Amino acid sequence: MSAGIAEHDVVVLTRDVAAYNLVAGDAGVVVSIHADPSGALLGYLLELFAVDGSTIAVVDVSADSVRKARHSDLSHARPVAAE
Repeated sequence: MSAGIAEHDVVVLTRDVAAYNLVAGDAGVVVSIHADPSGALLGYLLELFAVDGSTIAVVDVSADSVRKARHSDLSHARPVAAE
């Protein structure tokens, strides 16, 4: 599901990240890619932004928790509770 994702790609969460009030469908940018010593993909460090460009969260997620954004994806705004 996460094949072909590189640093700085826009990705979409495929599952909720409740600790940060993020839900499946939220979009973010890949900051770094986590791999084990053999090079096997483990996950990603993502940054998610508000519409004004301020950072909402920086989170580590497993590789199967995201998919690459598609040209047909629609942006969506929703309030996120401040912590």
